[in-house]
Amino acid sequence: MLEIAQHDIEIQENRAHWERKPVLRLVYEAFYQGIARWTLSGGEGVTLELGSGMGNIKNTLPDCLTSDLFPNPWLDRVENAYALNWSDKTVENLILFDVFHHLQHPGRAFTEMARVVRPGGRVILFEPGMGLLPRLIMRFFHHEPLGFGQPIEWDAPQDFDPANHPYYAAQGNSWRVFVRKEGLSQHVLRDWKVLHVGREPGWAWLMCGGLRGPQLYPDVLLPAVQWLEKCLSFLPSIFAGRLLVVLERKSGS
Repeated sequence: MLEIAQHDIEIQENRAHWERKPVLRLVYEAFYQGIARWTLSGGEGVTLELGSGMGNIKNTLPDCLTSDLFPNPWLDRVENAYALNWSDKTVENLILFDVFHHLQHPGRAFTEMARVVRPGGRVILFEPGMGLLPRLIMRFFHHEPLGFGQPIEWDAPQDFDPANHPYYAAQGNSWRVFVRKEGLSQHVLRDWKVLHVGREPGWAWLMCGGLRGPQLYPDVLLPAVQWLEKCLSFLPSIFAGRLLVVLERKSGS
């Protein structure tokens, strides 16, 4: 229960930061719109977000079911990525916003996601990007570790309990897996086709300090910062501060 307690503390703190930063809400709205463009619609499965935190995705995707490890009045469900409360092949879109880097055993989570996502359905991951400059910023000014140099524990041990495991964070894991392809083998993602790996600047987010850091530009300059992002997008290895990964569930696997 340690992870759940720590995660809940962070959510309550984040709500206070969210309310005091109008520009942050606009930045996140742009993030959610980017995610929404990759979601499927019109199918029989549901759209579900794991680790919804404050549940803000509903402003962009009102039909998306929100969930987290613990109940809160603004969330629809309690869900755990390692043990989902869904029947086989019933989810059309599964969204994880800043969740993948909290999965200590991502192979276990992908196996569970493959069970509930229908063939042709999608998993959409939105994660910290580790371009050179954002990596330095996140290393020195963010409370979560990057995790570079530490092994990624794909498989959970036999005595692993999804409901009771320690708090974990390694912000660089998605970059290591989907950009560097570190440890990424056919076995690891045998059920998934990688449709898109988008290395995005995210500097409007970085420069507004995210949820916890100081805001480095006034709200009125947000359009100018977003224009700057377009210029920086041509050198993702240096400037990418966000990563958007889209996976499609293969048929017959």
